[in-house]
Amino acid sequence: MTKFSDLALSPKILKAVEAAGYETPTPIQEGAIPHALAGRDVLGIAQTGTGKTASFTLPMIHMLARGRARARMPRSLVLCPTRELAAQVAENFDTYAQNVKLTKALLIGGVSFKEQDQLIDRGVDVLIATPGRLLDHFERGKLLLTGIEIMVVDEADRMLDMGFIPDIERIFNLTPFTRQTLFFSATMAPEIERITNTFLSNPARIEVARQATASETIDQEVVRIKPSRRDRTAKEKRDLLRSLILREGDKCTNAIVFCNRKTDVDIVAKSLKKHGFDAAPIHGDLDQSQRTRTLDSFREGKLRFLVASDVAARGLDVPSVSHVFNYDVPSHSEDYVHRIGRTGRAGRDGKAIMICAPADEKLLDAIEKLIDKKIPSLEMPVAEESEPRAERPKRERRRKTEKPAEAAPETPVEEAPVVASEEISESAAEPVESRDRSRDRRDRGRGKENKVMGMGDHMPSFIAMSFEERKAS
Repeated sequence: MTKFSDLALSPKILKAVEAAGYETPTPIQEGAIPHALAGRDVLGIAQTGTGKTASFTLPMIHMLARGRARARMPRSLVLCPTRELAAQVAENFDTYAQNVKLTKALLIGGVSFKEQDQLIDRGVDVLIATPGRLLDHFERGKLLLTGIEIMVVDEADRMLDMGFIPDIERIFNLTPFTRQTLFFSATMAPEIERITNTFLSNPARIEVARQATASETIDQEVVRIKPSRRDRTAKEKRDLLRSLILREGDKCTNAIVFCNRKTDVDIVAKSLKKHGFDAAPIHGDLDQSQRTRTLDSFREGKLRFLVASDVAARGLDVPSVSHVFNYDVPSHSEDYVHRIGRTGRAGRDGKAIMICAPADEKLLDAIEKLIDKKIPSLEMPVAEESEPRAERPKRERRRKTEKPAEAAPETPVEEAPVVASEEISESAAEPVESRDRSRDRRDRGRGKENKVMGMGDHMPSFIAMSFEERKAS
């Protein structure tokens, strides 16, 4: 069995790897690191969660240990599709380069330009960036890419999905032709194939798993929901999601819930929190500091449920995610592989459960065709299990406060007190007779026999008197 000590890495790097708790490289690391150390271009194709990040960070640290960076001219560049993935790559460099004097800068959105400019001005060996922020610095004249020796493109297929391919091509053209390129992706779409043919020179192709396959350690299930009404689909899906979580019980130590739309991410997170589940949202519209805090809480085990858009589907390394719930069937079948790849990492067991509405059947068929596997169907939980917790106490309270009709005390007719008319006091009878006389006079004055409705028994008697009656009195 190959060990890291067999890969010709420097002793300082091996010491850092050992301190991180790793001894045996993954297949992608074992295949890519020797070619990268030899200076060849590398095209790595592997499913998510197989250790692609270390397969380029370790050889980069080894090769960059010799030399020194110049101001505004970084020596290497790592491009990542999302801020979270870029920050994770930066953490990997900190871990593996702790015994080597290398400088780095992280260029991502949501952070002050001034702080990033100061790092670039001092000169950095490793520049880790998202394409948009990198080009912002370049166009402001704060950055030169002519000194790039090694260029890495991580999660290239995600770059394609997010529309970054024109930016990637422009960045390639700004770097020297003599650079070494390490290109990693989980899938190889035709557009990705075109870029590799254009910008990579005779690359060593390392493919450790069939394209777009899910790890065998992940137990996959799908639940088909049939809403009672079309306009109640979203609510009933949220009810079903909570039922599925409760069904898993203690086995669900933590989970990522994926939604297709950012608005749904917020709604589902709020719903889970309302029903007593420890949940928080993460998507591209949130402030970067909030996204970082939420992700750190989830990694540290302080947050149980992370409700996310596909911004969190690629490359995020949270080793012990027990479950992935697909609240929505992903629009792109490749995204399904990346989503469920958040669980079952590093040989661990994981579980992925997907909710499929009738309108999503075609998307489900595309996923099963891509992974070449029929996803087992799970029986939908009974209605009682999917009842929202917040509604149960309300119903219980109503039941307690409402007394059954048969329990209401009844007074027998023969026991009801009977009051004789002669028992009515004289003082109580007089006002009634006075009111009757007033009504009679009012009706005679108007020439009507029927009583006028509206003023009731409170109308003073003199108002109903005719003019002659008033004059006579």
